[in-house]
Amino acid sequence: MSEFTAIGQPRPIIDGKAKVTGTAQYVPDMQLPGMLHARFVPSQYAHANIRGIDASEALSVPGVVAVLTHEDLPDIKPTSRHKLMLARGRVIFVGQPVALVLATDETAAADGAERVFVDYEPLPAAMTIDEALAEDAPLVWPDGVPTGSEDAGEHGADVGSGAMEQEQQKVTNIAQEGAYIRGDIEAGFAAADVIVEHTYTSPMVHQSSLETHGIIAQPDPVTGGMAVWSSTQDPFGARKEIAGVLGVPESLVRVKGAVIGGGFGAKFTLYDPLVALVARKMNRPVKLTLTRSEELLATNPAPPIRIDLKLGARRDGTLTALQARVFLDAGCYPMKLAKFVGFQVGSYYPVANMDIHVKEALTFKQSTGAYRAPGAPTAFFAIDTAIDEIAEKLGLDSIEVRLKNAACPGDLLADGDTWPGMGMRETLMQIREHPLWKNRDQIRAAGRGVGVAIGGWMGGTSPAAAACNVNRDGMVQIHIGAMDISGSATGFTLLAAEAFGVSPDRIQIITSDTDNSPFATGTGGSKMTYTTGVAVIKAAEEARRQVLAIAAEEFEAAVEDLEIVDGNVRVRGTPTKSIPLGEIAAEGRKFGADHPPVFAHGRAVVTDQSPGFSAQLIEVEVDQETGEVKVLKQVIAQDVGRAINPMAVEGQMVGGGVQGLGWALYERMIYGEDGQLLTGSWIDYAVPASIQSAPEVETIIIEIPSEHGPFGARGVGEPPVTPTAAAVANAIAHATGVRMTSIPMTPPDVLRALKSNNGHA
Repeated sequence: MSEFTAIGQPRPIIDGKAKVTGTAQYVPDMQLPGMLHARFVPSQYAHANIRGIDASEALSVPGVVAVLTHEDLPDIKPTSRHKLMLARGRVIFVGQPVALVLATDETAAADGAERVFVDYEPLPAAMTIDEALAEDAPLVWPDGVPTGSEDAGEHGADVGSGAMEQEQQKVTNIAQEGAYIRGDIEAGFAAADVIVEHTYTSPMVHQSSLETHGIIAQPDPVTGGMAVWSSTQDPFGARKEIAGVLGVPESLVRVKGAVIGGGFGAKFTLYDPLVALVARKMNRPVKLTLTRSEELLATNPAPPIRIDLKLGARRDGTLTALQARVFLDAGCYPMKLAKFVGFQVGSYYPVANMDIHVKEALTFKQSTGAYRAPGAPTAFFAIDTAIDEIAEKLGLDSIEVRLKNAACPGDLLADGDTWPGMGMRETLMQIREHPLWKNRDQIRAAGRGVGVAIGGWMGGTSPAAAACNVNRDGMVQIHIGAMDISGSATGFTLLAAEAFGVSPDRIQIITSDTDNSPFATGTGGSKMTYTTGVAVIKAAEEARRQVLAIAAEEFEAAVEDLEIVDGNVRVRGTPTKSIPLGEIAAEGRKFGADHPPVFAHGRAVVTDQSPGFSAQLIEVEVDQETGEVKVLKQVIAQDVGRAINPMAVEGQMVGGGVQGLGWALYERMIYGEDGQLLTGSWIDYAVPASIQSAPEVETIIIEIPSEHGPFGARGVGEPPVTPTAAAVANAIAHATGVRMTSIPMTPPDVLRALKSNNGHA
């Protein structure tokens, strides 16, 4: 029997019914009196000077109230993307907002935006990594590379900026450089019996949430502050940035995180400060909801990455040397992710001899940002397909080769630190026993292929707070500030129920706004349950202590002799002697009370990471005539530490795995040489459809408890997307003998590889 009464029990997410029935209110559903609707006038060029803007025709459209340009807004230094505002004299990517049309309805705003004329002087643009790094490349930032965002750090992907000191050297398009070096790389390769060397690439990929970005800002006439409703993963971060551009204390900005229709890392602060500035300028509420085209053109997709990898091993499969050159295209702002990609390449299979250099470049494309396990799908696509190929060349079982080299707690990370407690090897051993792996030879004989890969995520850390009170009706309320984008509030319900000792039906999770909710950092990096969950437990435990203290006086009994059963406090061994929770709470909520109200706080700062791992098996069928890859089955085994809500955990595993199939087979943002986005709608940009694209998916939950997470839980959101592309590539190789080195592996690419002589593409 389980040692727990609440956690580990499958439970539907709290707001699931509201979402599927359409009663949940998203930002586009919200209306305020006197509200203006905003629409961007986007740049048509990747790089150009702005000679002039003519808004006269737009202003003649009925309903259009104003057309704003940079001249109508404060001159804010564009140190990061959310401070770029409207273009000032020059544009640096197609889709960059040049002007903003404000109208009384959305249709008028859209009509007005089409009638704004912008006179451009086109300039040369560097669109690729190689073009950006060329000696004579046009500079995205001629006066010095700006700071950039903190998205990588929010997701647990910060290993030190490695930023360039532009004041001390020539200004270039290089945003970050770094290296991880250990041992003697030449000696390592000299000792190798087999060497694999390829260039692996991944394109720009969009998060493609069902809901686009949406923001409403309303000026507060009394305080001079601002109220904001936003489809954001980070209300407290948005408040900080909005207050900064408005020049007011944070306390005068109130941000309410609206129901969010998907984030995946994309919905950290972006246009919130701009909308707040415009609302103050107009002294009216302003709403901005992006169109799907704007979402694809002008947000923060995942960056293109290229990894030149060379890997050597002895005849028994022991790795002897790893050399890599990592190049990341951050778009027009630094992302600070390149070093972390190199860190991942060099950490999961520790090698005595290692030489990894990384370089992050700026190009004339939209800035890039976090997307579920930033950088990890590409890192594992490179390292885990190379491991698989080494095993093939040596005639060894590829899982056994992984196990021989897989990191263990205490092993060296790429940066010289050591691995904390984790279950990489245990996850591999679990997948090794699956019938799909054991029967791979028969499956191959039938013309199909089975591939295996493992991926993982180091895990985010952060401070958090929670509060707990008990009402007269016996309900236990938990107050949090964390945004729920994946069912985390339901997990908090189970954590609080377990800690307090009541049924989950007696727990109510309350998320208000930045004025009334306890602090939480942005939801991302697989850290909300891991960090805020600790604060929830502490708050619930303290509230329980207060309840028992009151009951002890009422019963004239020792606290240790009391228990909470079925919503009542009773003396152990005397079930007839009990008091309902509501009556105890009422003792602190009446005139002349002898007890204070039951109200508790929980605070936590989790500074230690608890990495999570996902191993996957993929079965594919490859059409030799067309190159089409059909995924027949996907098996996902994941170490979750402790499955607080197995239903939500499985949902994360399946959702991440299917997103991984998008990386593997479908998704890429394609830019023309002139900087035009050629995949600017869902007609051209392919995402996996849940029915047509998803195969049979099997989930295997592994529980190796973390010493830091609530009841042993680890983060579960990031790991399942990380190994999928590698597993698909390895399955294709198993079925056809062809090694794919670029994702997505589209039918034309696979067919080209099938017809080539070298067996690689």
